[in-house]
Amino acid sequence: MRVVVLRHIEDEEGLRVLDARLTDDGDLRIEGHDLGPRVEEFFGAGMTEYEWVHIVRARDFPRLVSTLGGQAGENVLDVLERTCSGENATRIAGLLGTGKPVPAEFWSRVGD
Repeated sequence: MRVVVLRHIEDEEGLRVLDARLTDDGDLRIEGHDLGPRVEEFFGAGMTEYEWVHIVRARDFPRLVSTLGGQAGENVLDVLERTCSGENATRIAGLLGTGKPVPAEFWSRVGD
């Protein structure tokens, strides 16, 4: 199974990881996991872990590829890797979900 690492940063602010893969059902799963002081700064004292998942159904891949500037029929993982990795990884949050350009299911958890 191919996993595209969109972000992997480990520094004094903690660990920030974001990756994407296709599920066995052919949908797109984008997972994020942040640990450390930066999470606590955002969510409050004692909250040092944040996890989240976006699921984009295969039927919505053409919309996602187009929104990201890809060509019709282009592999969605290739387009994500090219347009949403490194410093551009934050683009994803603004594109996916209810009321955003591309429908996606969302789950998240904050904890210690």
